[in-house]
Amino acid sequence: MHSEKDTSSAIDACVDRAFRIPIFLSTTNTVNDPQEQFLNRLIAEIEDALLFPRTLPVSEQYPENILTNIRRLVFSSYGLLAINFRRFFVQILESNVGEPPTTTPFWEGSTFSQIEPAMAFQFGIPILLVREKGTDVSNGIWAGGITPLNIFVDWDSDNQSVDDFFNSVQWREVFAYWAAEVRGNYLLRTEPLFNN
Repeated sequence: MHSEKDTSSAIDACVDRAFRIPIFLSTTNTVNDPQEQFLNRLIAEIEDALLFPRTLPVSEQYPENILTNIRRLVFSSYGLLAINFRRFFVQILESNVGEPPTTTPFWEGSTFSQIEPAMAFQFGIPILLVREKGTDVSNGIWAGGITPLNIFVDWDSDNQSVDDFFNSVQWREVFAYWAAEVRGNYLLRTEPLFNN
C-alpha cells in the first residue's frame, strides 16, 4: 500500500518533468573523472533552465539503426547541446597525398560529435557547441570559422575548474542565448494555428 507521501512525490516528479522542454544532449559515453564532473554539472545547468536532456543510448533508444535513432532524437528535440570531450590522443604519421598536415599529436573527440550537431543544423534546431579545449581543432564542425561564435565555447580543462567554467560570463551568456532560442523554437513548433 502506498502512502500519501509516496504518491505526492511521484506526482511532483512527474509534473517537474512535464514542464521541461526536451533537448538532445550529444556526448560520448566514455569519460574520465574530470569530464564526468563537467558532464554532471552540465546536466544540472540544463535542468535548472527547465530543459530536459535526452541522449543516446542512455535515456533514449529506438529499435532502428544508429543514424535513424539520431535523426529521431534530433527531430523530437527543440535544441541540441553537444559536448566534445578529449577522447583519443593521435598523431598523423602519413598522408595519402604529400606530407601530413602536422606531425604534432592532437586530441580527437567522438565521431558522433560531428554527426549529431550536423543533423541538428539540417533540421534547424538551436545548437550549442561546448568543447574541451584542444579537441578536434581542425576537424569538421569543431574547426575554427565553421560555426557562429555565439554558439561555441571552450572548456580549458587543464587550467579551469568545472566551477570556474560554469560561473564564467562567457558560459552564462552563451547558455542563456541558446536556452532562449530553444524556448523560441518550442513555441514555434507547438503553438496551434490561430485563425481570426
